[in-house]
Amino acid sequence: MISPYAGFISYQVNVDANGNNIVGDAANECAISVDPTNGNKMTIAWRQFNDVTSNFRQGGWAYTTDAGMHWTFPGVLQNNVFRSDPVTNSDETGQFFYLSLQSTWPTQTFYCDDLWRSTNGGQTWTEQSPDRSAGGDKAWFTIDKTGGPGHGFQYQVYDSANCFGSGVGFQRSTNGGVTWQSPVNIPNGPIYGTVDVDTNGNVFVGGWTGGTGFRCVRSSNAQISGQTPSFDRNTAVNLGGGLLYPGAINPEGLAGQVFLAVDRSGGATNNNIYMLCSVLPAGRSTTDVMFVRSTDGGLTFSTPVRINDDGLTNKWHWFGTFSVAPNGRLDAVWYDTRNAANNTDSQLFYSFSTDAGVTWSPNVAVSNSFNPFEGYPNQSKIGDYITVVSDNTGGNVAYSATFNFNPGRNQHEEDVYYVRVSPTGGGTPTPTPTASPTPTTTATASPTATATATATATATSTATATATPSATATATATPRPTPTPRSQLTPRPRPTPRPRP
Repeated sequence: MISPYAGFISYQVNVDANGNNIVGDAANECAISVDPTNGNKMTIAWRQFNDVTSNFRQGGWAYTTDAGMHWTFPGVLQNNVFRSDPVTNSDETGQFFYLSLQSTWPTQTFYCDDLWRSTNGGQTWTEQSPDRSAGGDKAWFTIDKTGGPGHGFQYQVYDSANCFGSGVGFQRSTNGGVTWQSPVNIPNGPIYGTVDVDTNGNVFVGGWTGGTGFRCVRSSNAQISGQTPSFDRNTAVNLGGGLLYPGAINPEGLAGQVFLAVDRSGGATNNNIYMLCSVLPAGRSTTDVMFVRSTDGGLTFSTPVRINDDGLTNKWHWFGTFSVAPNGRLDAVWYDTRNAANNTDSQLFYSFSTDAGVTWSPNVAVSNSFNPFEGYPNQSKIGDYITVVSDNTGGNVAYSATFNFNPGRNQHEEDVYYVRVSPTGGGTPTPTPTASPTPTTTATASPTATATATATATATSTATATATPSATATATATPRPTPTPRSQLTPRPRPTPRPRP
């Protein structure tokens, strides 16, 4: 299933063996990774709900070998195991890693993460770390890809609902995620954020501390294997508002989490630290996508810059996320209701910056409009985040949308999509032909197809848009799309209640 819009094409990821929609399931909260040695190979992980009438979810994933035009959805990491909060990453050799929260069902009696690895482009996965050995709720992780002493180390951060019972935690693995060292509490307890590494091996954590409070915390010794990680820099960050949970646009979830990323381009902007979040400005009931940067190693941060350029204070700009390209360009995407008369139907928007976020390009809509309130899997949200990974020419985006209509429920349903964005516009990817990766002989989890993967939707063909996207936002509402079938196979205080996986 594909959804074309103004020269951009969104390809559905959670599809059956023929590349068609699976009727009756739900998929949201998606994380994408790209093989840096071969951009044709990508993997996307998500929360897979086989039955939208239940809140039971599993660790879904799919892979592509042709730059996102066709996706294979083999199944879930482990059948009938409750999983949530998927995060993926890749190392410099093209290995993929999948961090997944595990718990019991129907009552969550623990919140622990385990890490999985794929050496064949995401086709199969092997569990690296023992169950209940690390992590917690709303975890994120990164890999040190620098040439320093911490090369290959993995770092994860998570909130206080964790495997160890207290504190906002930080954990390190020095052996590729096989084992994780004892957790260290992060000062000021930043949550709902991410972690990254600069070219000197310093580790930076960005997150929310309640209200309008955000923090950037640094560890300069986490890269030293013989030392217990400690945090030697802790900076308050002004993002122009506060993180919103819960939000009217995503009733049981975040309006967007905090994203931190470091520039490792090697140029004039090298080691700049960037933070972005969809925040609620003072006196407002809707969110803006706000951005700040640090040019001095996280000691100070710039005045916040608003990326959405519509100037509308009554519209939602939510699920903001971004990525730093190897050449230093910044790509940001988010959901946006500026064109919706009902102020809920959303489109994916895109903007980029080539000057370290001082200025941003005119916003461009890159997807059809969708209703985020439909297709809830017995949990009133479409996840808590979307993700993008950039290369030198564009960004690879994984997002959830409700383009497909489920006649059995008389509403649209949540699915995962891939779209390519770039400063030059969208269009069909043009991958370099490569041989399909050969599975390794390492023992792997045996994925099986989801229980509802037999039904397919009947779609009406629509003409694919070929126009190059305009540099300015469309001023009129867009109609609900009908998906096009593929032609080929394929503070502090804490919020109450806290979002659970």
